[in-house]
Amino acid sequence: MALSRALLKGMSLTDEQVQAIIDAHRETVDGLKDERDKYKEAAEKLPEVQKELDDLKKDTSSGDWQKKYNDEHQAFEDYKNEVAAKETTAKLQAAYKALLLDQKVGEKHIDSILKVTDFSSMKLKDDGTLESADKLTEAIKKDWSGFISTESKKGAEVETPPEGKGAEGTRTGRAAELARKRYEQLYGVKVEKGE
Repeated sequence: MALSRALLKGMSLTDEQVQAIIDAHRETVDGLKDERDKYKEAAEKLPEVQKELDDLKKDTSSGDWQKKYNDEHQAFEDYKNEVAAKETTAKLQAAYKALLLDQKVGEKHIDSILKVTDFSSMKLKDDGTLESADKLTEAIKKDWSGFISTESKKGAEVETPPEGKGAEGTRTGRAAELARKRYEQLYGVKVEKGE
């Protein structure tokens, strides 16, 4: 039996009371209809959600997620190790370059030497210098001796002495002047310039 105005009037209710009950009943019914519609929409989506759930269960049961995680984790660890190795190599190269410069290896050869040097056996101290620097210095002197520049002072070549000014301001060679003085000492004869 449905709630109607006639039923409520048969209960000896006033028109205002009947209207209040009808309005309250309508609000209740409208609220129930809204809830019903929401549940209906959710029920229609249920097969899609169930399929996603089944796919996730399949992925987790097959171990794919764990493999993906392990692969990503390993790639990240490899990257970190690669960056650390590059930093260490750069520090080793800088320390070895300083050692090469201390041994007076020509600067134009240092980059070539650094390219062919094996840094895997070298280690750094806490202060940034190389361990076993004495052994490395000896190895540099032995292996790279052709690139070590030596500075020496050398006198003028005897075959081509530098020209100078003679006693009276004429340009003569220093060797000619020395030869003239030597000749005068040996033979006691004065030689004129230009002879």
